[in-house]
Amino acid sequence: MDRFTERTVEQATEPAPGQGPEGGRPPGVNPRATLALTSAATALALMTYTAPMVTLADTAADLHTPQSAQAWLLNGTPLGLAALLLVAGTLADDHGRRRVFLLGTLGLGLTTLLGAAASTTWQFTLARVAQGAASAALLASALGLIAHAFPDARGRVRATGTWGAFVSGGIAVGPLLSGALPHWRWVYLVLGAGALVVAGLGLRTLTESRSPRGARPDLLGAVTFASALVALIAALTLGRDGWLRAPVGWLLLAAVVSAGAFVVVERRVRAPMIDLSLLRRPEFRVSSAGGLFMGLAVIGLFSFLPTVMQRTFGLSPLMTALLFLLWSGLSFTVALQARHLSGRVSPRHRLAIGFVLHLVGVLTMLGAFAPGADSWARLLPGLVLGGVGGGLLNAALPLLAVESVPAGRAAMGSGAQQTVRYVGSCAGVALTIALGTASGGGMDVALLVSAGLAGLGALSVGRGRRALTSGAGR
Repeated sequence: MDRFTERTVEQATEPAPGQGPEGGRPPGVNPRATLALTSAATALALMTYTAPMVTLADTAADLHTPQSAQAWLLNGTPLGLAALLLVAGTLADDHGRRRVFLLGTLGLGLTTLLGAAASTTWQFTLARVAQGAASAALLASALGLIAHAFPDARGRVRATGTWGAFVSGGIAVGPLLSGALPHWRWVYLVLGAGALVVAGLGLRTLTESRSPRGARPDLLGAVTFASALVALIAALTLGRDGWLRAPVGWLLLAAVVSAGAFVVVERRVRAPMIDLSLLRRPEFRVSSAGGLFMGLAVIGLFSFLPTVMQRTFGLSPLMTALLFLLWSGLSFTVALQARHLSGRVSPRHRLAIGFVLHLVGVLTMLGAFAPGADSWARLLPGLVLGGVGGGLLNAALPLLAVESVPAGRAAMGSGAQQTVRYVGSCAGVALTIALGTASGGGMDVALLVSAGLAGLGALSVGRGRRALTSGAGR
């Protein structure tokens, strides 16, 4: 066991406020029910996120969306996620994780039903952004609720691994449900109703928990941070049609200015939304780097891959979803079983192995989308390797998010890591669409870029070995 693993296990056994002596179960908390409800809500959020993957062509045709604007149909949800995950995590820790979770789950149900009723591209995109904002509230607070319900190291490893598996499970089932239903609107009706049911169950079952610091909301920090991310993601989405256009330049400038204002605000307020000193923690940097490259390399590619599979091989939405299930289903299974690696393979090593498996898997897909390709069989090895790698990533990242921040700030840690993950996914989706739709073997270029980013991800968490070792005694 490396020194980082030892530190995180020690931190996991520290009793949080409201827990019993020696880190025992907090009074009034039902751990199994907490894990079941947070995992179900997480799966619904990810199903909503991935629902357009296999129905992008039908949705765009029904809403009369031009090809230049189709990236917004995918990037609407991650925009809302990235902008509000850190804000939601901080609010959950300070003002009640149960409260934020229930508001997010209820909001997801209502906004998903609005998406089903959309008749224009802008209505659908705005509904997707609102779905992302609601998902941010439930995803960030979910890990906070889990960390509070499972104070001991062994239980927390198992619980965060299960939660990570349901991230993969949502990714797996979303496209399958979209492909199985006769119209793309039906999936949003089903998912919206499901979210409302989970919110109702959570209202009766979950127990409130919060951090003891009792700080006022950092409103100025929230506004500057969200403004920076919205401007950045809008620039990344518009940039695929030309990076030298004036709107892209102004948006990038706005992102830089807002980010600078956020740093100034966080250095001056008494209770900042995020303590910037966390950036000096090697484990926090590894967690953030893992989330960023997961978004760039993995989510960015696989968000657009089903559309390419349909266009290249003439597959139906259902057949595409079944083929995609090979990747996402394996990811779910591996993430669920990854808890057995605890104590033998550190989370950091699992991240590195996951990125390497994605890299190798993507390289095996080169040439599969060449003009005239008529068989999807060449994709199978890559989907298998990528699925195993994705499962390792989804199991390790939640644990790192919780253990890389001080006790009582688990929701903030979750929000911080998932923020960079979905910023990365927005950039990855925009980059993959821009490269994949270009003439002259564009999809091969997109695959090579994804593989290169995965390699950088493996190196970034691998280099953390020295940083974590040298920083362990500080």
